[in-house]
Amino acid sequence: MAEAHQAVAFQFTVTREGIDLQLSHQALTEIYLSGVRSWKKRIIGLKNSVITGVYPASPSSWLFVVIAILATMYTRSDPSMGLIAKIQEHLPVSQSMSTQCQTLVSAVLFSTMLWLLLIFTMRMCLKKLLSYHRWMFEKHGKMSNTTKVWVALVRIFSGRKPLLYSYQGSLPNLPVPAIKDTVKRHLESVRPLMDDRQYEHMTKLAAEFESSLGNRLQWYLKLKALWSTNYVSDWWEEYVYLRGRGPIMVNSNYFGMDFMYVTPTPIQAARAGNSLHAFFLYRRKLNKEELKPNRIPGTVIPLCSAQCERLFNTTRIPGEETGKETDMQTHIDTRCGNVNIHTILRRIPWAKARVKYFSSGVNKRSLDCIEKASFFVSLDDDEDGVTADDPASLDSYAKSLLHGKCYDRWFDKSFTIIYFKNGKMGINAEHSWADAPVVSHLWQHALSTDCFQLGYNAEGHCKGEVDSSLPRPQKLNWEIPPECEEQISQSLAVAQALAGDVDLHVFSFQDFGKGKVKKCRVSPDAFIQMALQLAYYRRRFCLTYEASMTRLFREGRTETVRSCSNESSAFIRALEGGEAAHVCRRLFHEAAEKHQHLYRLAMTGAGIDRHLFCLYVMSRYLGVESPFLKEVQSEPWRLSTSQSPMHVEMFDLVNHPEYVSCGGGFGPVADDGYGVSYSVLGENILSFNIACKLSCTDTSAHAFGAQIRKALRDLLQLLIPNQTEFKTEEKRPEAKKDL
Repeated sequence: MAEAHQAVAFQFTVTREGIDLQLSHQALTEIYLSGVRSWKKRIIGLKNSVITGVYPASPSSWLFVVIAILATMYTRSDPSMGLIAKIQEHLPVSQSMSTQCQTLVSAVLFSTMLWLLLIFTMRMCLKKLLSYHRWMFEKHGKMSNTTKVWVALVRIFSGRKPLLYSYQGSLPNLPVPAIKDTVKRHLESVRPLMDDRQYEHMTKLAAEFESSLGNRLQWYLKLKALWSTNYVSDWWEEYVYLRGRGPIMVNSNYFGMDFMYVTPTPIQAARAGNSLHAFFLYRRKLNKEELKPNRIPGTVIPLCSAQCERLFNTTRIPGEETGKETDMQTHIDTRCGNVNIHTILRRIPWAKARVKYFSSGVNKRSLDCIEKASFFVSLDDDEDGVTADDPASLDSYAKSLLHGKCYDRWFDKSFTIIYFKNGKMGINAEHSWADAPVVSHLWQHALSTDCFQLGYNAEGHCKGEVDSSLPRPQKLNWEIPPECEEQISQSLAVAQALAGDVDLHVFSFQDFGKGKVKKCRVSPDAFIQMALQLAYYRRRFCLTYEASMTRLFREGRTETVRSCSNESSAFIRALEGGEAAHVCRRLFHEAAEKHQHLYRLAMTGAGIDRHLFCLYVMSRYLGVESPFLKEVQSEPWRLSTSQSPMHVEMFDLVNHPEYVSCGGGFGPVADDGYGVSYSVLGENILSFNIACKLSCTDTSAHAFGAQIRKALRDLLQLLIPNQTEFKTEEKRPEAKKDL
């Protein structure tokens, strides 16, 4: 009872003298401070809403316009051309005000309307400017005069010191490509994968679709584009992610890795304390919108920041028909025991178990604590990371981040931070609410803050003094009936089978990096994609998925770049067929340029797959079938690739080259294919995360990794013929860095 009495702000006792009231000053102080924090958040939110609402102008510009109008009127000029007088005539309180006061109020009202009109005009001008994409298709280093003028205008209309979401209202909407363009690009993309008979059949289906049903579906899609902010994103989130009924562990979630060669401290609790502080510093900046708006690196071009809104306090909640994303508001961090095994279930059993066992009582209260938390924290009992004497240590580290022991991650949370016994850490993220670049920015910001700003003392502990007033962790209680325990055991067996089937191989390629590739006048991404095509062709060609972003548009997410093209196929056939080196070099540059062109088309809203996806969804809504769309949706992606974004501005890789990570990765997308995530680390290192399934006899992550290494070396040997030897890959031992 003593603890219960301390939990309330006041106590009272009825005595003969009356009521004896006893106030708890500590509790009242906490209530007061909580109210102050709440009001501070509201005020900051209101201020940011005003600043963002009037962007690209500023609130102070209103005063400038008012003063300018009044000053003009003082010279006996009428800048309103009679509008101020009209406003004065219709003022509802004109009888109770002097003529001079009426004129002043009318002038202020006119100034405000003029100010709002100027804001709207500036925003529309900026939106129109940001719809210009010709700059992306110009040759590197050769900027046209039109683009130079455009850059200057973007700078002028972008205003000063924008907040995180300032550009949102000025970003253009994602355009709907023309049916004929999408069909033409699709046919071009599948040509190297089909024989003449198959291609003729596909061409016939495409022609029938384009001339009949396609136009009807396109009309509805354009109507959706006019009505909604983004004609793709809501359907993409719902049908690709939330309506998926399979387990999200391995199949959907992805992971990010710690530094390869540096462990800032070997003390698990210290690493957790420091980096969690870094995560909450990031969240504070996010809530205050103090983070700089996302931009294309090296340019003034803003990217959509809408995905940042659900970074914290977000949980994917299962439903029997579809899942849903819920933004939670309570800020709690916690960990739990064996209950989280439900998050690896297929979504329908998890939804039923949630209703049956976790919808009331102590189980609901404990589940709410987790689902309303900022994010999930897992303190592992095992050591993990890179070890100098174990080449497979990176592989086991990646598998631990991807699925762990299956019961020690909460896969439905927006992200889970994992801390290992030896001080290594990692992140596992749920995919439906946002894409990897948003999580990557958070993750790398936390790594940088942890090491270079907060740091550790000589013993490896966090700097600063212990705050004994902080509340102690509270254990969550659960009431698990026998039938639920049985379901948990069965779920664990299924999850372990799924995790055990994952073949993961991670390696850093140190023979050369983007520095040497760029000297060949080739995009590093195009170079790596050609290497992946070459490595896979030593089996056969396949439909290849490379993720590109469409965040140049409001609420944009991703688009597919179909990396296997006619040009890449011609180059690889020539190289493998023993054609002359100069012929192969010419074909390589054509293939690389074609890949860059496809990537730019995808970024600027002229991709293939999201348009076809939306047309297919629309056909299902209308209850009509299209043999062409059905054929397109059945095409398997046996090679799914993605470049893990690296925010190099957060790290000094010149003076501290050991502070590099192997990026991140994801599980296999197809049962008989590969998932490949790669990173460009500084000037001299490339890293690869390769995933496939052990149950498939045609795939092997290690064998494909060896083919990728060989392909990379073969390509550089082709482009730089005098490159006769490569340095051997060496894994540097972990080193504790005192900062």
